Amino acid sequence: MQEDIFNIQTQEDFKQVALAIFKHQFNNNKVYRSFCDLLYIHPSDVTKVNEIPFLPIQFFKSRKVISSLEKEQEIFTSSGTTGSVTSKHYVTDINLYKESYLKGFAHFYGDIEDYVVLALLPNYLERKGSSLVFMVDDLIKKSKNEQSGFYLNNIDELAVKLSELDKKGQKVLLIGVSFALLDLVESQKFHLKNTIIMETGGMKGRRKELVREELHELLQDGFGVDRIHSEYGMTELLSQGYSKGNGIFKTPPWMKILTRDTEDALTIQQTGKTGGINVIDLANYNSCSFIATQDLGKVYQNDTFEIIGRFDNSDIRGCNLMVL
Repeated sequence: MQEDIFNIQTQEDFKQVALAIFKHQFNNNKVYRSFCDLLYIHPSDVTKVNEIPFLPIQFFKSRKVISSLEKEQEIFTSSGTTGSVTSKHYVTDINLYKESYLKGFAHFYGDIEDYVVLALLPNYLERKGSSLVFMVDDLIKKSKNEQSGFYLNNIDELAVKLSELDKKGQKVLLIGVSFALLDLVESQKFHLKNTIIMETGGMKGRRKELVREELHELLQDGFGVDRIHSEYGMTELLSQGYSKGNGIFKTPPWMKILTRDTEDALTIQQTGKTGGINVIDLANYNSCSFIATQDLGKVYQNDTFEIIGRFDNSDIRGCNLMVL
């Protein structure tokens, strides 16, 4: 089954693998099984992807969401304010994660060895358990370029490196958290021609939150580029969506985004309507592949999507089944 995940070619392939993984997780994941039982939903009743139950993401904060008897190889944790409860993703097969992000990157951007990878992720580097740092660290290694690397607070050094590499015609991927990228363009103005700027979102309490259009406008102006790329991922997932501009994301073939009605969490909406983001990540084979997130967004006809915002701190409406 696991080998089928990264060989999906058609919608029918996706459906068959998703239904098989649903059955596997129903039978092997105690938390997910309890949730499905409360909804009176059994795999024998489910024939469409839209009928699979989506586990509210908050369960990753309160339960061990796992579909395997193997010991975890990594535990990824979310960032959180002091004293807040963080999500934990127990990963029993780290190779599934590696295969997912490496094939996902190649799907959208080609061979990692073509790039120098520069990472400006200070808040992630300052804590343990970040799945983003794990991925970027491996991308840096896989680039096989001694110029690739992490930058913490040494943005002046990064500014020099960025300009030098770009002038040489070297393809560069600069991946950074929003507040740090803004710090960089405030220290120096760039005119980059060979560099992809990819923001991973979030001010993390360091700056005032900006709407995407405003953030991207500031970054485009500061870096001298015509578009800002974005990565959509989270602790609870082993796959990422990517945007090559305008905040419109695409997913690799083993990942799919749906939206649910904000008033009725169990109803999947048609495309084009704003709703709660539900993610199917088939690479989450050993945890849960069907997750109801706290993001708000829209899905379009061609399976692209955009993120519009987040639910407020009150828990997802219509999910009173949270109290297991």
